[in-house]
Amino acid sequence: MKMKAVSSWLRSAALILICNVCFNAGYQLTELQVCALCSGTVRNGSAVGPFCSRSAGRIDGRCCFRNVNTSDPEYVIGLDLSNCSLTHVENLQEASTVLMLDLSHNPTVNISDTVFQGFSELNCIILPEDVDCPGGNISWEKVKVRDGDRLCEGQKSMCNQTGQLSMDCPENSLCAPYGPGFFECSCADSYRGYKCLREGEFPALQVFGPLAASTVVMCLLLWATQRRKAKSL
Repeated sequence: MKMKAVSSWLRSAALILICNVCFNAGYQLTELQVCALCSGTVRNGSAVGPFCSRSAGRIDGRCCFRNVNTSDPEYVIGLDLSNCSLTHVENLQEASTVLMLDLSHNPTVNISDTVFQGFSELNCIILPEDVDCPGGNISWEKVKVRDGDRLCEGQKSMCNQTGQLSMDCPENSLCAPYGPGFFECSCADSYRGYKCLREGEFPALQVFGPLAASTVVMCLLLWATQRRKAKSL
């Protein structure tokens, strides 16, 4: 009787543990650390609030989320880090999908341009007046100072007007925006390798086939030689 009680208790404890693990895993998937860099939710005076309402978004902490497809996870379209006493900004990659970012009313003194690598969708950023726009004014359609804030609007593409072949990318490659002042190059269809100089699909069979075969042969040889040295009990 005692053993049955212990077994029942163990099953209950295991079930509770599994439920907690599943709950915590789901919670971690939806909560982003960047949304909790500042306490509270999106401030009333921040431009992120009205933007989120117009975009039919959902506010969670300092983030505005939007889900355009029920089969896809939500993603951040707005981030309010205004009035957070920030003195430097280092890692915001969790919010690389943002369209609007508010960093106003902070004693921010250090924002590296590399912080915004990959922020290709960023269309508006509000900064303290003495902080330059990421990538410089050349990276934005409109830059203005208003009420102690610097407003950077309309991120420009660093690729040429066609958004395809670029003088800054190797031949046979395509250029794509990669954040304010940045771009990335990717090989065009059917090209690959260093500077996209090789044409055709990657010969996976020719490369990995002999490697796999040689690995199997080496394993068999080692197994055969080591077995000879093994002594029977």
